[in-house]
Amino acid sequence: MAEIDSKYTRYENYVNRELSWLEFDYRILEEARDKTLPLFERLKFLSITASNLDEFFMVRVASLKDMVHAGYTKPDLAGLKPEEQLKKIEEKTHDLVTLQYSTYNRSLLPALRQNGLRIIVRHEDLTKEEGEYVDRYFRDNVYPVLTPMAVDSSRPFPLIYNKSLNIAALVKEKEKEDQLDFAMVQVPSVLPRIVEIPAQGERVVILLEEIIERNVSTLFVKHEVLAAHPFRIMRNADLSIDEDEAEDLLKEIEKQLKKRRWGEAIRLEIEENTDKRLLKRLKKELDIHSGDIFSINGPLDLTFLMKMYGLAGFDHLKAPGYVPQPNPAFMNEDDIFTNIRKGDILLHHPYESFDPVVNFVKTAARDPQVLAIKQTLYRVSGNSPIVAALAEAADRGKQVFVLVELKARFDEENNINWAKTLEKAGCHVIYGLLGLKTHSKITLVVRREEDGIRRYVHLGTGNYNDSTAKLYTDCGILTCHPQIGEDATAVFNMMSGYSEPLHWNQLAVAPIWLRKRFLRMIRRETDHARAGRGGRIIAKVNSLCDRDIIAALYEASCAGVKIDLIVRGICCLRAGVPELSENITVRSIVGNFLEHIRIFYFENDEAPEVYMASADWMPRNLDRRVEIMFPILDEGLREKAIHILEVQLADNMKAHILQPDGSYVKPDRRGKAHVCAQDTFCQEAVEAVKKQKASEEPENRRVFVPVEREE
Repeated sequence: MAEIDSKYTRYENYVNRELSWLEFDYRILEEARDKTLPLFERLKFLSITASNLDEFFMVRVASLKDMVHAGYTKPDLAGLKPEEQLKKIEEKTHDLVTLQYSTYNRSLLPALRQNGLRIIVRHEDLTKEEGEYVDRYFRDNVYPVLTPMAVDSSRPFPLIYNKSLNIAALVKEKEKEDQLDFAMVQVPSVLPRIVEIPAQGERVVILLEEIIERNVSTLFVKHEVLAAHPFRIMRNADLSIDEDEAEDLLKEIEKQLKKRRWGEAIRLEIEENTDKRLLKRLKKELDIHSGDIFSINGPLDLTFLMKMYGLAGFDHLKAPGYVPQPNPAFMNEDDIFTNIRKGDILLHHPYESFDPVVNFVKTAARDPQVLAIKQTLYRVSGNSPIVAALAEAADRGKQVFVLVELKARFDEENNINWAKTLEKAGCHVIYGLLGLKTHSKITLVVRREEDGIRRYVHLGTGNYNDSTAKLYTDCGILTCHPQIGEDATAVFNMMSGYSEPLHWNQLAVAPIWLRKRFLRMIRRETDHARAGRGGRIIAKVNSLCDRDIIAALYEASCAGVKIDLIVRGICCLRAGVPELSENITVRSIVGNFLEHIRIFYFENDEAPEVYMASADWMPRNLDRRVEIMFPILDEGLREKAIHILEVQLADNMKAHILQPDGSYVKPDRRGKAHVCAQDTFCQEAVEAVKKQKASEEPENRRVFVPVEREE
């Protein structure tokens, strides 16, 4: 492997990963602030910024704090030590939260009111009639569920769950003038947070915590409530698992999941203008730094806006729903295996339905000719039809092997339950590999046919989750290509035993081979450019923060390779810097669907190669995960994949262009046709179905007319 030139690895040539991540949240927030979007879509985007920020603190900020506690001082690729990163994050997240609530209070609330939905900001704003209804609702539905907790010499400060919403109160006994006590009550998550109040002419809603705060005095009889304010804490939720010492990985993860609820407090959100005595007590008990306290001008935890989005009666304020279309290759009477034998099939979700993937496993489970099914599961839906099909296959006596990755962050509990379900059904289940996450998306079906054993394979860029497949953009192929089938068998043998293939036919697998393969292909383009044969790379990934990959791209750019990158989230590369990356462009697309596809195009001296993968260009994907990159071998499908890239590069509606300083701007659309990639793909999927149906009309079918030949 060629050495990396030090001029490409200097600190100033890289953007800090965490600050780049926050830039992504700013791009989502920009959608929430876009007044050209339907109002309820803006609510959804604001909710997503809050959800993202929660995860950022629980994982990324928590990890940096662990480094600081451990005395770790090694700088990141942008030259920042953990403590320096935390300081910059503190400043940027406070600015982000201020902008979130400015958007909510100054833009969204008035717009909702104008459109017939009034949100009660403070319970003091209730009319007399509304107040009477709210108080009845509290007595009948809320009061029986609540558990008020006092704190005194006999009752210690309670353990507060991660992300739970609570109300802290400062109380004193009515007979004792000078003794102040702390008390609190958790806002129950089992009750709806949004409560609608009957009203004439408009819809009126109030949040549950406001109802409880209004009636908090009824919880502390014989006490006077001097102050009451909602608060919420974020805890370190990054699991720390020593797999070498864990005798049973499943039990160890179950144990660590319980600890997640009381990890170190790393963020406190509290209502603005909270009583200083109350805030001082919380700060002391939670042992939290002043910079990690966020004074909120509005309701805590804006993720409730996703529930608001679901309110009935406001469809006119939402974007029209899109129904995933059938893939034309399956619009016939043939079974799925027959259709795959006709040629490789490219699936593009959610524009095309995820049903063929589910049917692939379901059909295999019931087909008497199928001998074995092997599959990796990273994230699946709560009521997964794929898991049900695998269990059915085992019950029918087929060989079923499933790798369930227990370390899929925030899906650990769900995956533990599925692993147990599959084991009970008779499937052979393993829980991932020691020291690695299995992030690849692969299914292998082994079938006995007239001409012998045939292997059918599904490879994808996204999870086997039929629910998120309607929200995430992903691609997959269904194939029975013999070399891919042989490689798929090798992948599963490698996972289940100690078998390692001598070579791969078509697949490239991390953590051993994939990094080298990517670097080799980037450097091949560099060599072509230096030899005057041009050079072209287009890559679509979710994140780009691997130093070796970025340095190789810088080198390729300096050699004259034209590089266009479509990076949804984190991007540590600086684009458009003279004598470094002037041939590199980076764009991020933020739309109704979450961009999740990974596609890689290498021009290869006019013999283009196109690949898809489960992996991003990140150290964790290339070095610490089992990932698979697969080629698009069929020429027609390769053109479709290139078309996906070209449409995204033409997007000037939802794209944000990376600037050399790490900021993003929307492209200039003046005088240009407006292109939204996601809308284009929706339209194309609908048109493809219409075209297929039209071709099946009787008048369009070819009629075979025998030609009379002369004797």
